[in-house]
Amino acid sequence: MKFRAKIVDGACLNHFTRISNMIAKLAKTCTLRISPDKLNFILCDKLANGGVSMWCELEQENFFNEFQMEGVSAENNEIYLELTSENLSRALKTAQNARALKIKLTNKHFPCLTVSVELLSMSSSSRIVTHDIPIKVSIYLPVLKTMKSVVEKMKNISNHLVIEANLDGELNLKIETELVCVTTHFKDLGNPPLASESTHEDRNVEHMAEVHIDIRKLLQFLAGQQVNPTKALCNIVNNKMVHFDLLHEDVSLQYFIPALS
Repeated sequence: MKFRAKIVDGACLNHFTRISNMIAKLAKTCTLRISPDKLNFILCDKLANGGVSMWCELEQENFFNEFQMEGVSAENNEIYLELTSENLSRALKTAQNARALKIKLTNKHFPCLTVSVELLSMSSSSRIVTHDIPIKVSIYLPVLKTMKSVVEKMKNISNHLVIEANLDGELNLKIETELVCVTTHFKDLGNPPLASESTHEDRNVEHMAEVHIDIRKLLQFLAGQQVNPTKALCNIVNNKMVHFDLLHEDVSLQYFIPALS
């Protein structure tokens, strides 16, 4: 997956900043959907628990002077990112009266949405302020039947489970109680292109992102699979949520499990 965009028009930049500030006040975290023509900020809380839903749509041509993106594939040409809305709003606050704003997907220790602001200067030179907004760690899943078998056994020991993953193709399922600690390791699973495209020399690919979830919700997801997906992805927003993305020839299923507080 690839994404980079640039705003140089001052009015468009200020308008985009105001929208970001509005989103931050409405939703602590949200999903950013990037497609060739549009940006969508999405929030879907559980309505049964009094949650709210939000869908904010922007036509990219009304804001960006440059806009390039490549999704998972030609058939699924879109990108979904989970991020903390306030982090984006805070990064854009430095963009007031800026010469240009650049947004792109990068990987610095972990996948990020990098916001670079080119500020005006009294001299002929300009200053660039960069903000890295963490998004998530993405990894391909093992065979779902194998994963289901492991989780079923773990459910007999604990109601909670920790999913860990890194950018070195490693995924762990872990349960801990006062009496026992059990961990199942999966290696060499591979990571989506975004994870392997970065050449940042300081990144730590072995660093684990993790999320603590209700094991029953994970088992419900695994037990419900009736179609073997051609691709199965696990996206972890550290200590926030886990997002599963299953792709088949004519079906795309996305499933979100929030972290336990």
